[in-house]
Amino acid sequence: MPETIYDALRESHETQRSLCRRLLRTRPHTRRRQEVFTALRIELAAHAAAEERYLYVPILMSDTGLSSSRHALSEHHQIDELIEDMQSLGVNHRGWLAKARKLSEKVHHHLREEERKFFQVSGKILRQAQKTALAKQYRADFMRMHAALSQG
Repeated sequence: MPETIYDALRESHETQRSLCRRLLRTRPHTRRRQEVFTALRIELAAHAAAEERYLYVPILMSDTGLSSSRHALSEHHQIDELIEDMQSLGVNHRGWLAKARKLSEKVHHHLREEERKFFQVSGKILRQAQKTALAKQYRADFMRMHAALSQG
């Protein structure tokens, strides 16, 4: 069976979960903390942009998907704001780890909700051919975004 958008998204979700766990285990005043935070920030940003374009937008076009798409977009925005807060504090700030914990909780909540609810709602809206085509589009855009964000 060809890859669907959900297969591609779950792969990034697992990377996000792993990076969150690794981030919370880092020590202050280490290069490792900055490296893991940067990797997580890039993964989240590339994933969110591609996911919004190739899953949320098609679902927003359906009345039955409107509410769940708006909710998911709102959670992406909350995650973006937490990352901005963490960047402005700097990885060695006293309050940074508390923000990192909050970010990890928010990411885990969002991924769980998306996989358990949003995927089911959208799965009823999208045809099988769309799910396969969207996987290819998502992957290409994710890789493009990831490369662009990694550059600077």
